[in-house]
Amino acid sequence: MTIVVLGGTGKTGRRLVDTLRARDEDVRVATRSSGTRFDWFDQGTWTAAVEGASAVYLVAPHDPEPVGMFVKQAAAAGVRRFVALSGRDIDRVPTDYFRGMRAAEQAVRDSGAEWTILRPNNFNQNFDDPEIYLGPLRDGRLALPIGDTPEPFVDAQDIADVAAVALTENGHHEQVYTLSGPRALTYGEAVDTIAKASGRSIRFEDLTPEQYRDELLAQGAPEEAAAEVNGMFTVMRGGLFAEPRDGVQRALGRDPIDFGTYVAATVSAWR
Repeated sequence: MTIVVLGGTGKTGRRLVDTLRARDEDVRVATRSSGTRFDWFDQGTWTAAVEGASAVYLVAPHDPEPVGMFVKQAAAAGVRRFVALSGRDIDRVPTDYFRGMRAAEQAVRDSGAEWTILRPNNFNQNFDDPEIYLGPLRDGRLALPIGDTPEPFVDAQDIADVAAVALTENGHHEQVYTLSGPRALTYGEAVDTIAKASGRSIRFEDLTPEQYRDELLAQGAPEEAAAEVNGMFTVMRGGLFAEPRDGVQRALGRDPIDFGTYVAATVSAWR
């Protein structure tokens, strides 16, 4: 059984590849730069990516346009199981957000194949991602418009582990797993945990949406991107993602990885 992992070098994808290979599964990494090249916007790369595959880990692009066509082609080529990465409570978020993920959910439901949908909270690993929070944390200040609304951050390894069992084991068809960590922390508490573990002076600063927009634009973000990110923080401030959920426990029969465990294992990133 060949399992295709789209986005196989990303946060969840690379961990999923390692997890599947540790289980002696036949894994095909499909990205724009892998041996099996895959580009959402080059349909000529799709055939080789799914040829002979029985399952696909689906990480959709932001643009929803190619998603349905790809899933139909993959199913026609013999793929019989899809695991789609989505977002927490996506059905309760304004439809302008997560359009690619919405398309992926609908496409796998309509595919005629077995499907599982993963809806995670924000990742622990966002805090050590150079493209997200690592730079500000190293500079000693993380500033966001989130206030004291908590979030049960989920570990990317938990997402990978759930994806692995859904791709390789029976019993997960038509399951939607909401994946969170075991407890909710405010962003200020998360930053304090990192500061204490790393021995560095790092502070969290709460911003107004207007202040955050100005900072994003000053960093070179386009106006549209700044508005979208600000919009997501508006949703988060409302507490939609604040309660821990039991998806990891239901899928794996164990507790999810705690934020403190993640920090202890990653502390060198912030020193």
